[in-house]
Amino acid sequence: MYLSDKQVTAIKRKRGELNLSTVALGRELGLSRWTLDNIFKRNHRKVTPATYKKLSDWLIDEYATQDLKDSQAVATQDK
Repeated sequence: MYLSDKQVTAIKRKRGELNLSTVALGRELGLSRWTLDNIFKRNHRKVTPATYKKLSDWLIDEYATQDLKDSQAVATQDK
């Protein structure tokens, strides 16, 4: 499977927002730092289906969690 440039950019952006090192992100995802390093720095976009799923699921979870926090913050401001 191949990661698109947009997917890699979104992963990098979210990793930066959370202030996670490559090692910390690797621990959280169950991936090696070398795999992530290859994706981020060496433009290796072909990954295994398991790696693709881990990255996609993490990205979706992070954005969904942030959306929920934002919604709750808005809801509590109106009260």
